[in-house]
Amino acid sequence: MDLSNRTVLIVGGTSGIGRELARRFAAAGSTVAVGGRSPVALAELAEEGFGTFGIDITDSASVESLRNAVLTRYPELDTVVTMSGVMLPEDLRDPTHFEAAAKTIDTNLLGTIRIIDAFTPHLVQQGSGTFITVTSGIAFLPFPPMPTYAASKAAVHAYSEALRAQLDGTGVDVVELVPPAVATAGQEKVNPRALPLDDFATEVMHLLSQDPTPHEILVETVLTHRWAERDGTYDGLVAQRSQALAAMLPSRKG
Repeated sequence: MDLSNRTVLIVGGTSGIGRELARRFAAAGSTVAVGGRSPVALAELAEEGFGTFGIDITDSASVESLRNAVLTRYPELDTVVTMSGVMLPEDLRDPTHFEAAAKTIDTNLLGTIRIIDAFTPHLVQQGSGTFITVTSGIAFLPFPPMPTYAASKAAVHAYSEALRAQLDGTGVDVVELVPPAVATAGQEKVNPRALPLDDFATEVMHLLSQDPTPHEILVETVLTHRWAERDGTYDGLVAQRSQALAAMLPSRKG
C-alpha cells in the first residue's frame, strides 16, 4: 500500500492507537480525517490540521451523517479505518454483566458493520480503496476477564474474512489490524509488557507499506496470540491469562 497519497478516514481516531495512526498517515503524505465522540479531542486534532467529524457508531443516523459529511468534503476518500471499541470486564456469574456485553457488541461488532456498510457503496463505485478493520490478539487468545470483548473481536475477524471474499474483484481490499497489548492511556502501568505505542505504530506502518499489503497486520509481539492453537500453546496461555480473574474481578476471590 502506498501510504503517501491516500485519503484516509479513521473512525475512533481521537485517542490511543487511532490517534497515533492518524499522525503517521499524515506524516507519510496522506490526507487524514478523524471521527470520534470527544469534542475536546476533535478540537485538538483540528488544530493539528486533521479533518474532524463527530460520530456515535452505535447510532445509525449518526453514521449516515458522518458518511454524507465525509464524502462531501473528501469525495476521493479511499481508505476507511474502523478503530472504535470498548473493553469492559465482566463477571459471567452475575447476570448484570449483560449490559456490558450488549454495549461491547453494539460498539465493537455492530459499530464496525455500520461504518463498513456506510462506505462500501462509495468504494465499490470508485473501483478502488481499502477497509482496515481492527481486531485484537484477544480475538485469537481470549482474556477471560473480558469475554465479550474477545468474542466481539473474533467476530470482527470472521466478518473481515467474509467481507474480503465478497469484495473480491471490486478493487476494494480488506486489511485486518491485530494489535497486541499496546501502552496507551496508562496501560503501561497495568501491563508492563505492553508494546510502546511508538514502536507499535512504526511496525504497523512498515507492514502496511508492503506490496502487496498483508491481509493481516501482525506485529511481532502478537504472533504468539495469533498462532497459539497452531503452535500447541493455546491451553497453557489461556490458563495463564485466567490468573487475572481474581485481580480484575474481586468478587471471585476466596
